Amino acid sequence: MPGGRLSQPERQQIALGLADGLAYAEIARRLERPTSTVTREVMRNGGPTAYRAEAAHRATERRAHRRRTTAPRGPQAPAPAYGRDAEAVREYEEVFTTVLTASGMPTMMSRVMSCLTLTDSGSLTAAELVQRLDVSPASVSKAITFLESQGFVRREAGERRRERYVVDDDVWYESMLASARAIAQIVGIAQQGVGVLGSGTPAAARLENIARFLDFVSESTVRAAEQAREVLHTKPATPSGGSAEPPREDR
Repeated sequence: MPGGRLSQPERQQIALGLADGLAYAEIARRLERPTSTVTREVMRNGGPTAYRAEAAHRATERRAHRRRTTAPRGPQAPAPAYGRDAEAVREYEEVFTTVLTASGMPTMMSRVMSCLTLTDSGSLTAAELVQRLDVSPASVSKAITFLESQGFVRREAGERRRERYVVDDDVWYESMLASARAIAQIVGIAQQGVGVLGSGTPAAARLENIARFLDFVSESTVRAAEQAREVLHTKPATPSGGSAEPPREDR
């Protein structure tokens, strides 16, 4: 079974497989590669509908160059926590970021969200985010402001007056509530439009239907979030025969 990075011909085979509607597992079988390799390759390069072999190859070369120029060197380079494969973690972070971006979150916000989510502490300072993502402080500040407005992160006081940005256990719950509130605002505006356009007119009927639909969605979202909230606080079981290893530096 081949190992190492995907070659350009292999990426072309992936693109052809996707165009033919083949599953990731079938494409991987033809390439004699693990299915996870093909899945990561596609998801971090635009997803199944936007994947392009040439663009994916150039993007991979850029990422490899960036890692060579920004990777920490010498004895001060932190060891990966829990014996993790640092390269696998980097690749997974790219996939996670791609999925968040595909869901509608702006790219920089997705990068910050991924970075915070994949740290064991669930929190980082602005300076740490700047260093890890190799971006400007202004980019981090803008991303945090957006994520905070959507309920994805919160701020807390840190040492030496440095704020820490936190992704806690309730982040997805709070995000669902924020989404429901945003939908409820559209409901109110749609209902207001019924009066403006005249009840019984085609445009007003359309707005009335929109309001009823979104009102149901908003209420269902809140109800489901409340019912499932405890899942976010479930702790993973400790493997039998041993205890969990204490955390170290993430990367």
